[in-house]
Amino acid sequence: MNRILLLSLAIGVVGSNSLALSPLAGSVALSFDGKVPADVLVASAWYGAATAVSAVLLAPHIGRIGARRALLLAMFALSLALVATAGATQLHHINLYQAMAGIAAGVCLPSIYGFAADFSPPGRQNETVGKVLTGWTVSLVVGVSIAAFLADLVHWRVVFLALSCLGLLICLALFRVLPPDGTKADRVDVPSPLDALKVAGIAPVLVSVSAFMVAFYGLYAFVGPHVHDALGKSTTLAGLVSLSYGLGYGAATILDPVIDRFGRRRAGPVIFAALTATYVGLAVAGQSYPTLLASAFFWGVFVHLGMTILVGRLTSISPRNRAAILGLYSGVTYASMFVGTAAFKPIYSAFGLPGATLSAAMCLCLVFIIDRAFSRQWND
Repeated sequence: MNRILLLSLAIGVVGSNSLALSPLAGSVALSFDGKVPADVLVASAWYGAATAVSAVLLAPHIGRIGARRALLLAMFALSLALVATAGATQLHHINLYQAMAGIAAGVCLPSIYGFAADFSPPGRQNETVGKVLTGWTVSLVVGVSIAAFLADLVHWRVVFLALSCLGLLICLALFRVLPPDGTKADRVDVPSPLDALKVAGIAPVLVSVSAFMVAFYGLYAFVGPHVHDALGKSTTLAGLVSLSYGLGYGAATILDPVIDRFGRRRAGPVIFAALTATYVGLAVAGQSYPTLLASAFFWGVFVHLGMTILVGRLTSISPRNRAAILGLYSGVTYASMFVGTAAFKPIYSAFGLPGATLSAAMCLCLVFIIDRAFSRQWND
């Protein structure tokens, strides 16, 4: 099987786990007496925090143990954590198992992004990274959307059991197609995260990543509860919003070569401004289910393009420090998941979805400003 496709599917499993709890929160809460959807979302925060710590502390050592071995072990551990989540008898057990899943994901993601950069043909890095990032589309379309349907049709536990089985199958396929790591003599100690922070131009990119991800995860976490509570729709219909977002995310793949053609410096301002406008529009569109469903498609388009720019910038800024840099990227991403979910909760409680969408727009304004202020420092 195509290696890029397998890497994309691996991201699909990681992404499905990290994104599924929003539309499933209502169904999961019903399994535990006295719990509400907001209580279930605490597990997402645990997952995000554990992923962040793992990405910073463990991912920089990928080069030492071998990228192939690191990815295979992490995918196997993630599958075990998912089957444990499926069998959890207490809500705090889900928090624990999701933290375990986060530790594995913190190694999976930088390994996958590193392989994507290694496998990309010359001059087509953004296109290749974009293809791998479509794994997030897989997670939203095949993962989250079908997960919501399965939760209504059967049970939410079946969702995590199915993800675990899929993770094991992908792990087996990767074992067969990934190139060997080489001898111990070929492996070197990689720079620590603190060393990677000294790379010229990386700090503003990581700040942009943080603001970008706080906006996404902070808003995404409460779209499901909004559809369920404020709009009075089912778990399946909440999952369809994720489906629309995922279709937009996937459709944007055809635009990735345009970024290569025009360069990140020229494409960045347009994409980040468009995403800011989309967040502002969601403040109004979110009050009606049909308009929210339609707007989620364009949300997905511009998030995909924005992530392609940010990840492409990080993978090219210093190839020698790539493992540590991508570890920092995953750490910042999932720390932002934790911060976004925690920070947007009181905003959502007080002002509903419009408050969350406008807060996301403010985060993207910061990304736009940083992109304009530092674009000349990057090799774009």
